[in-house]
Order: sequence, then C-alpha cells, then structure tokens
Amino acid sequence: MKNQHVDAIMWFRRDLRLDDNHALFRALSDHQNALSLFIFDERILQTLPRDDARVTFIWDALADIRIQLQAVGSDLLVCHGKVEDVFADVSATYGSCVVYANEDYEPYARKRDQSIKRLVEQSGGTFRSYKDHVLQAPGEVLKDDGTPYSVYTPYSKKALALAQEGAVYGEYEITDVMMENFVSVEKLFDTISLQDLGFERHEQVHGMQDITQQFLDGYTVLRDIPSETNGTSHAGVHLRFGTVSVRSLARESLQSADNTFLKELLWRDFFQCILYYYPQTPTIAFKVKYDTVPWRSDVAADEDFQAWCSGLTGYPLVDAGMRELNATGSMHNRVRMLTASFLCKHLLIDWRRGERYFAQKLMDYELASNVGNWQWAMGGGCDAAPYFRIFNPYTQQEKFDKDLLYVKKWIPEYGTDAYPEPIIEHKYARERALTTYKSALATTS
Repeated sequence: MKNQHVDAIMWFRRDLRLDDNHALFRALSDHQNALSLFIFDERILQTLPRDDARVTFIWDALADIRIQLQAVGSDLLVCHGKVEDVFADVSATYGSCVVYANEDYEPYARKRDQSIKRLVEQSGGTFRSYKDHVLQAPGEVLKDDGTPYSVYTPYSKKALALAQEGAVYGEYEITDVMMENFVSVEKLFDTISLQDLGFERHEQVHGMQDITQQFLDGYTVLRDIPSETNGTSHAGVHLRFGTVSVRSLARESLQSADNTFLKELLWRDFFQCILYYYPQTPTIAFKVKYDTVPWRSDVAADEDFQAWCSGLTGYPLVDAGMRELNATGSMHNRVRMLTASFLCKHLLIDWRRGERYFAQKLMDYELASNVGNWQWAMGGGCDAAPYFRIFNPYTQQEKFDKDLLYVKKWIPEYGTDAYPEPIIEHKYARERALTTYKSALATTS
C-alpha cells in the first residue's frame, strides 16, 4: 500500500470504536481517503506485567474494528514501538497528512501529543484533536471568575445546567456513506499478535449493563449493594478504552428524572479537570499539608500491606473486595472506598502504595479517577472526606452486605478456622489514625 493516496490519518487511542467518535466523524467528513492507525506504545507496554489483561481487552477491541473496516474494503494499521518512531515511518510512507485524534488530558498523553503535533507539522501535515473521552473538557466548566472548581458539588451543578441548556451530549453519527471514506486497501495489513507484543491472552469477559429506564430507576439504591451484579453499569473499562461513547450513556441517563448515574459520569470529568490543572497530584496531596502524615513504612507495615493486597486482613468486606479485584480486575465502587480507607486509616499505609496497586490490577484504571478517589479516601484530596471520617468495616458490612452474599462469594472459607483473625482491632486503629492525623496537621496549621 506504499503508493496508496492518504489524505488523513485517524489515530485511535482511548476511543476504540467506530460509532459516535468525534475525531473519526471529523476525519470522514473532511476527507475521502482516511487511514486508520493504532499504536501499541512501547513506553507504556514496558511498564506492564506480561499477564496484564488490559492488553487483551485492547487487542480484542482492535480486532473488532478491523472486522468492521475490512467489511468496507479498508483496514486498521496496528503498529508497535515508540510513538514518535511510528509517526516518522508513517510520514515517510504516506507523506504529509492531516492527523485526527481525540484529546487525552493526562500528563504523559499531553506531552506525547505535543511531540507528535510538532513532528506532523514539520513534515508538512496538520494535527487536529477533539473532545471525546469526557462530556465536558477542562476549561468548559469553570467558576464565574474563570478559575477551575476544586469541589465536585458546585462543579456538577454547573455541568448539569450547561447540559440542559443545549445538546452538549449530541451524537457524532458515522453513516454508511461516511464509512466509504476510509482508504481502500488491496492487501490487509499484517497482524500483530499478543505474543508479538510479549503478552499472554486472558479470557475474562467484560460485559456492560444496558442503560435502560429500569436500570436507571433502580440505580440510586442498587449501586451500593455489592452483591447486586446488575446494580452497576460495568461500564468502567469500556469508558476507559472508549469501546462505548460516554455521550451515549449520558443521553440515556438524561431520559431519567434521577440524575444519579449522570452525576457519576461527571465525577470522571471532574477528576480529569483536577489532574489537568494540578498535574502534581499523582504524587502530591491536593491539600499539601496531608503529605506530613507519617505513614508506616517498617517491616510490620509491609506485612500488613501484603495482607491487604491478598484479602487476608480478617475484615470480610475488605477482603472480599481485594479478592474480587485480584480475580477479575474489578471491584464494586462502594467496596473500593472501604478498602482504600482501610489501608490509609486503619493501617496508616501511604495512599500512593494503594493507588499503585489498583493501577496494576484495575481493568478500568484511569490515572485521574484513581488518584482522585484515593486522595478522597486518604482525606487530603480535593473535595475529600475529612480525616476523621473513618469507615467502620463492620457497620459497612451490616449496611451493604447484611446477608453476606458478597462476602461468601469471594471468601469461601469465611466462618471457618481457615479465615484469619483481624490483623488490627478496629477501635485501636481508629484512635491511632485520629491521633496521627491530628498531630501531623497541627504542625502545618
């Protein structure tokens, strides 16, 4: 295909779908020979374990895209390497083009995109990016004085008001006629296998709940019950990699009088904004004074951390959540809050260790949301729970898993001598946390 004329390149990243895709809509609206490109970024892959299930998820999503493109006589060019090197090769092969991509607001992605923009422009091309991964991008929902929000509630009120004023969640429909504007190929591109990438295949299934009126009507209550498998959307991994349009979920949620589900989507936007305006937050507390908390870091703390990771703390709801995470790459959101609070408050272990562990395990891992939620649990984030708010694992279990359906699913030995005793007594842990936090914060006030 070396001599095939290409007008534009659609660079897929975290938008792995052909429907309701903003940048793709623009590329196919403006050009008749659009090449589809995906790059397995060497810099990212080399940081992952060889059995990372997320790579399988991406590979399968790309395979689905290839099937759809091949049905219209085109194909998806899948490459592996440093992004700059791949674009240099693509430019040498196809000449100067207009490159289309959807925006990514994380620090690494912003730096990468600036580098590719310079490279594309130096070769005589143009780089265009569009909002797609979020409902409202950084800079679109601001205070009246033009500064970003750092508290979710007023942010969400402003975002909801903007949504009701106009069609901000409209669809970018890719029609059959537009599909004809993908570049034609006589020979399909070579396939890169998971083995070529150095990864193993995982057979986990990650289905998503249909966002029906019935689902939305029950969401407010059922979303807090971890044993209710249909109580949450299971959309996290699909939003993370863009196999579903966040706008489509928002449009469905607007059909309900209850905005709870839509507000959960807006939390994603909010945390994206926080990371955008405060890129130091993955390693520094939003409320910097909380970095003075003296986290435990001795051998005993390491043993406690391993017990937490393995789901062997002796606190059933905490352990069930960690075992679900280790087995599936997912964890119910209510339990995520409890497990994070337990690590920071009960065990006084640095929230960054927990954040990194979740980063390794969560299928739906997003830096912005993960950091934001961990800092919320720790107490020093924006819009955080105060440090003296310490979840009681027993009352949480009584309230949200009273019949032990969730606990027994993930802890088959529960109720037997094989299940460990609590590694720390709740009352003691709570008092220790309160004293430690209060003392640390007193030195900075």
